[in-house]
Amino acid sequence: MMKTKLIDKEIKYEGWQLSPHWIYKNFKIQGDATVAFIGECDVKLGEMVDIEDVINNEPIYSKSMLSFISEQFNVGLVEGVFRQRLLICKIKEALESRGIFVVRNGDDLFVNGKKLTVSIATKSLTSILIHTGVNIDSTDAPVKACGLTNDLGITDIEKFALDVMKNYSEEIDDIILASTKVRGV
Repeated sequence: MMKTKLIDKEIKYEGWQLSPHWIYKNFKIQGDATVAFIGECDVKLGEMVDIEDVINNEPIYSKSMLSFISEQFNVGLVEGVFRQRLLICKIKEALESRGIFVVRNGDDLFVNGKKLTVSIATKSLTSILIHTGVNIDSTDAPVKACGLTNDLGITDIEKFALDVMKNYSEEIDDIILASTKVRGV
C-alpha cells in the first residue's frame, strides 16, 4: 500500500534528496511512499540523474516548485518509468479537472508551449526513485516555462498536491490489487 504525506515545511530540492530511504530517514515513512513539498529547486549538473541533461549542460532551476518524491520497492526500472509516467498523467488529470489544457510529451507537461514540469525515474540498489517537480513560479527558469500560480492561477497548491498523491497512490494500489484477481492461463 502506497503511503503519502504532504510535508509542511519548505524544502529546497537540490537533487541529492533522490536517494534510497530519504523518505524513511527524514519522515519515518517506511515502504512504498510518495511525499510532496514546496520550495526552490536548484539542481546543479553534479547532482543530476538525467545523463541527457548533463550532456546538454541543462541544470534545473525554479524559484518555487511543488516537488513529489516517490520511492517504491520490488520494482524494476522499466516499471518505475511506467509509474513515473502514471504520476505525470495524474498531474495532467488534476490540471484538466481545473479547466487547464495540458499537453504531455513523455514525462513532461506543457501549457501553451511552456514547460510546466521536470521529472526523472531512476533505480537504487533497493528501489526505484521518482522526482517530479511542478513549477509554481516560473520566474528566472532557464527554459520557456510556466508556473501553477503565476501563469495558471492555481493558489491552493497544498490541496492540488494532496489530490495528486491520493489519486496516484489509489491507482498504484488498484493496479496491484487487480493483478491478484485473475487466474493464470
